[in-house]
Amino acid sequence: MASSAHTRPLSDVEIRVKALESLLLEKGLIDQAAVDALIDTYEHKVGPRNGARVVARAWVDPAYKQRLLTDGTTAIAELGYSGIQGEDMVVVENTPEVHNVLVCTLCSCYPWPTLGLPPVWYKSAPYRSRVVSDPRGVLREFGTELAPETEVRVWDSTSEVRFMVLPERPAGTEGMSEEALAALVTRDAMIGVTKLKA
Repeated sequence: MASSAHTRPLSDVEIRVKALESLLLEKGLIDQAAVDALIDTYEHKVGPRNGARVVARAWVDPAYKQRLLTDGTTAIAELGYSGIQGEDMVVVENTPEVHNVLVCTLCSCYPWPTLGLPPVWYKSAPYRSRVVSDPRGVLREFGTELAPETEVRVWDSTSEVRFMVLPERPAGTEGMSEEALAALVTRDAMIGVTKLKA
């Protein structure tokens, strides 16, 4: 069975999801319009592409960057991104001297409007405990090697405050448009486990 969007076969998980969705629709337990609205929300209204737009704007607009670092919630809302799990946002900036990384040690508090749904590893007990006790070791596992003199700061999200990392702008991107810059930004860089490359 091939997906309509791709020529690759559906995975076992995709087949099960489609079967479950069909069964729930057939039994009248869910509404197709509600399912479509949820999919649209997670594909177009919340997620890493929103955070990438915030980052790109901060890279090209120094006044916006200052507002973002001073009051993340308000600056992010300027671009239309706010809502549940993003009510109180703090943005921390990566520099050559300081590298920030995010965690929620208690559960999986995460800024959905700007980063989408949390990855499985972010919610895992090993990540939540190890990134606090051995952040450089965890970063190395993600392929991120930092200079010994770089300070690593771990930010622990709570039910009241969510964090987002403003990654360093990659060298060689000075002439790029805001849209092209946004395409470089990844979810993992906004969590702080990876660094961006042009």
